[in-house]
Amino acid sequence: MFSRKGDEKAAAPAATSRDSNDAKYSGQFDADNSDGLQRRLNNRQIQLIAIGGTIGTGLFISIGAGLAKGGPGSLLVCYILYASVVALVNNSIAEMTTYMPVSGGFIRLAGNWVDDALGFMVGWNFFLYEALLIPFEVVALNLVLSFWNEKVTEPGPTAGICAAIIISYGLLNVVAVGVFGEAEFWLSGGKVILIFMLFGFTFVTMVGGNPSGHAYGFSHWNSPAAFLEYHTSGDQGRFEGFMGALATAAFVIVGPDYISMVAAEAKHPSIYIKTAFKTVYVRFGLFFIGGALATGIVLPSNDRALVDIHINGGGGQTAGASPYVMAMENMGIDVLPHVVNALLFTTIYSAGNTYTYCATRSLYSLALEGRAPAFFRKCTAQGVPIYCFAFTMLFPLLSFLQVNSGSAEALSILLSLITGGGVVDYIVMSITFLFYYRACKLQGVDRKTRPYYGYLQPYGAWVALVLQVIVLYTYGYTAFTPWSTKNFFANYTMQLLAPLMFIGWKLIKKTKFVKPEECDLVWDRPIIDAYEAKAMDLDPPTGFWQEMGQMVGLGRKKKVIKEEEL
Repeated sequence: MFSRKGDEKAAAPAATSRDSNDAKYSGQFDADNSDGLQRRLNNRQIQLIAIGGTIGTGLFISIGAGLAKGGPGSLLVCYILYASVVALVNNSIAEMTTYMPVSGGFIRLAGNWVDDALGFMVGWNFFLYEALLIPFEVVALNLVLSFWNEKVTEPGPTAGICAAIIISYGLLNVVAVGVFGEAEFWLSGGKVILIFMLFGFTFVTMVGGNPSGHAYGFSHWNSPAAFLEYHTSGDQGRFEGFMGALATAAFVIVGPDYISMVAAEAKHPSIYIKTAFKTVYVRFGLFFIGGALATGIVLPSNDRALVDIHINGGGGQTAGASPYVMAMENMGIDVLPHVVNALLFTTIYSAGNTYTYCATRSLYSLALEGRAPAFFRKCTAQGVPIYCFAFTMLFPLLSFLQVNSGSAEALSILLSLITGGGVVDYIVMSITFLFYYRACKLQGVDRKTRPYYGYLQPYGAWVALVLQVIVLYTYGYTAFTPWSTKNFFANYTMQLLAPLMFIGWKLIKKTKFVKPEECDLVWDRPIIDAYEAKAMDLDPPTGFWQEMGQMVGLGRKKKVIKEEEL
């Protein structure tokens, strides 16, 4: 059942991907990839997915936990520090993915360039991470809807809402990837509008543009305090508050992994995916760090509704799930909370849609390399891994747990389980780059000839690796003070599961670490080169704004543009 790609018939023709002789790829030149996926995502879709595809519950709701535990000062510092660490990870994965945009992204890179056991571990880790994020977003959508009617948190309406959302995710993901990309383009555009609207709300109200006319400025940094005590008092308490804020940062600040996953279905990947990775740095600085600053400005960290949801675990104040909505209600603003909540619904819905896509593709990549049952390789004529999709859609059913436990408690449990999995993915990306860097150096490969060249390497990868390991095993410290078996497994399940999967697969399959001289740096590149050469003639690359203009009838005639113009 678990067999290597090529051992039996797959959904698409298998490529002889470990031969650098272009002639052997001649039968593949008409294919987009060496498997069943198709390159249908255009530039504007990819850029909006990169900008907004991963902005959801975390930035608009879960960020409140960091404010309640650590205060505005700890929240801002943690987001700056963790965003810098993930930026280093982005620098590593961008170079590898733009050169080798294969199905499964960083999952298959780890398995082919480091160790098959590492690919098995990170593949299943990422699948579980993404699959568990889907019910997390469904639960969050129920929280947002309760703003208009608290009765939706009752068992009957909750079950109905969950079913409707799950069905809609299924419909959007079972069709061609182009439909998914178009849906995400518009949904992600709404996220960008929402976040700039909230930034504008923050600035206007802090300088006095609110019903009371009070220019509150940074007063919430002084009352109660910029750096809060959490659990204990004194410096130790403030440090624990800092760690609480850091845990939310590790969940909220994401991005490079999702771009890596869409690379195999992107048109002109060496150009479009490179641009997408570059936008990550801007998004970190503007959206995540800016969001942390704005949240700490508009709402005091001791707000009753905020503390009840994120500290006390109460479900009675679910209507005020977003710190921004809480702030608007506190100021007596009537209409704007409804507008923000509506956009918040589409924002969170979009995130769940993205997670459904990524979970499906990660499972597909596992099947391609024999790390999952072979029947998962089956793709539809539109390039959708149909059995992977069907299996993934079982996980959103976990959202029905909130029927009994309450939205806030279900949200908290899922958040704890998910955070560790995300950090594991970034650790693997850094490890993979170090092996890739070593192979390039030994084989005499000039990395500057790659579509994307990562600077400050390999030092950046080492710094990111060390810091991510520290975060991985410390963010759940609250399980030890005092000891709580429930909290321990909620915070450390993924950390325990990951090494067990690695060791287990390594022992069963007797895998070995890839030697630098044996690392295949050619792999699928001949197929990618052939596809891009053909696409350059048939469907030349276009800039983001050019495609936006084409949507309204401007500049219909395409022209070939240089990479630096994108």
